[in-house]
Amino acid sequence: MRKLFAAVAAVLLAGTATAAAQSPAAQPGPPAAWPTRQVTIVVPFTAGGTTDMFARIFANAMQQKTGTPFVVENRAGAGGNIGSTVVARAPKDGYTLLVGTVSTHAINAFVYKSMPHDVEKDFQPVSLFARLPNLLVVNPKLPVKTVAELTDYLKKNPDKLVFGSSGVGASNHLAGELFKIRTGTTMTHVPYRSSNEIMNNLIGGHIDLAFDNMTLAWPQAKSGTVRAIAVTSLERSPVAPDVPTIAETLPGFDATSWHGLFVPAGTPRPVVDRLAAETKAIFSTPEVQKMLADVGAVAAPNTPEAFATFLAAERKKWQEVVKAAGVQQP
Repeated sequence: MRKLFAAVAAVLLAGTATAAAQSPAAQPGPPAAWPTRQVTIVVPFTAGGTTDMFARIFANAMQQKTGTPFVVENRAGAGGNIGSTVVARAPKDGYTLLVGTVSTHAINAFVYKSMPHDVEKDFQPVSLFARLPNLLVVNPKLPVKTVAELTDYLKKNPDKLVFGSSGVGASNHLAGELFKIRTGTTMTHVPYRSSNEIMNNLIGGHIDLAFDNMTLAWPQAKSGTVRAIAVTSLERSPVAPDVPTIAETLPGFDATSWHGLFVPAGTPRPVVDRLAAETKAIFSTPEVQKMLADVGAVAAPNTPEAFATFLAAERKKWQEVVKAAGVQQP
């Protein structure tokens, strides 16, 4: 995966920057002086993951466009809270940015008993980067091939199946909890440290199913080591158009991962607007959209206002799921 992410960034260096420079949307008004020095983009997770990939696509394009260094800094820990807090407490001048996710800005506030920052008051949303559905996959030995068959099996075998996630409160954990709530079924949750561990344990038969990252799960499904049942987004994935959505069986089911750009609250509005325009220009190019599609993601740039509305809906949904599932971290 790291090689893939590196390749994505390398291919985009020339084409993305040129397209962004030519786009009228990438030519907002003042402040013309921004940026005049290095801009740091904080990724609250380890290098080599999907969040890191999106950050580096944006950083490379912005550096090419402005001639100013845009440096990605990985500050992982506490489900993304450590890196997010760094940005929440940073100067409000547009020189420290954050790539946030559904976990950092729609889930953690309800999972953790104590938060080092306020996800609503301490950040200004800028724009979504992309949305990425999870893929419901099962061990091939499990005698189910559809959501309906899985639901029926779970009802006949309560608490017999085990699903894995990348941590308590992670988006792929709560996708499983949402599935349990919507189907009225029960199963056991086992947290791991990464998606790689989830796939290894699913292939090895140590767990029965997972709602995991499309980027890692789909290649395994294509190879036959796991069986793809459905995607967790409302629409089918262009990467796997023959795989149905869970929503086709459970109307309205949506447990999509997403990644977007944030700055500290109070950052000058002209800087916010400039960043939003640049994000739209970068993530609207055919080159970027194709690269994202290759890893199962869909580019989704929007305005700061639209992003804020989206965030409010996401928080409401996941707050209800966390409460119903009784999920909590110290």
